[in-house]
Amino acid sequence: MRNPIIVGNWKMNLLLEEATHLALSLVRELDGIEAGEVVICPPYTSLSEVSKRISGSSIRLGAQNMHWEDRGAYTGEISPQFLLDIGCQYVIIGHSERRQQFGETGEVVNRKAKSAVSKGIIPIVCVGETLFERKEGKTEEVVRRGVEASLKGISREEIVKVVIAYEPVWAIGTGNTASPEDANAVHRLIRQVLTHLYDEEVAQEVRIQYGGSVTPENIEGIMKEPEIDGALVGGASIQSGSFVKIIKTAMKARSRK
Repeated sequence: MRNPIIVGNWKMNLLLEEATHLALSLVRELDGIEAGEVVICPPYTSLSEVSKRISGSSIRLGAQNMHWEDRGAYTGEISPQFLLDIGCQYVIIGHSERRQQFGETGEVVNRKAKSAVSKGIIPIVCVGETLFERKEGKTEEVVRRGVEASLKGISREEIVKVVIAYEPVWAIGTGNTASPEDANAVHRLIRQVLTHLYDEEVAQEVRIQYGGSVTPENIEGIMKEPEIDGALVGGASIQSGSFVKIIKTAMKARSRK
């Protein structure tokens, strides 16, 4: 059985004191939970201090983005080596906000994903369709193209270390969410793409999570679906009570599969 994974993307929220307070609260509330993985992705300015607060706990540290180069004249960028240096084990790659607001292409996402796996950082590679694309019936085409472009050149040995996040763009921060059945269908499609790119064994091993207005109220239904291995949580992850409830509910629902 694939190990479930819940990731909190704090986005551009929480100053240092707020971030460390939330991290300590999560450590206390999640003490003793052994099933699955929990990852938190604070802003860059808080990564180092949050890393210290979660040290020794089961919570893992991730970043929200990275550059593909190790060092050089890339003003304002953060390299994978910097992330490793402060204890990051995960990094979100190709979030829809990065694609839409900062013009990240499939090629850019691919370069970042390949750099991450080569350095031993687990990339959480995001794919998903816009509302227009969904209405035009292009969900399958867009998701397939996104997966293929993002994973180009990643080997069979490396792909099993990758997490894929299906995040329908129309559901992010809107309060709307795909039905569990619809989300599961797209997750199944992604496994079919992985089977085509690699093989069935790999497709069944790679973890795929859902992202898009995940809440304590809808997480149980999402996690009961057979192809869904976790959630990429946005707004609800910066509130300790909500995030803890999502995690605990998700792990219980997964154990009943």
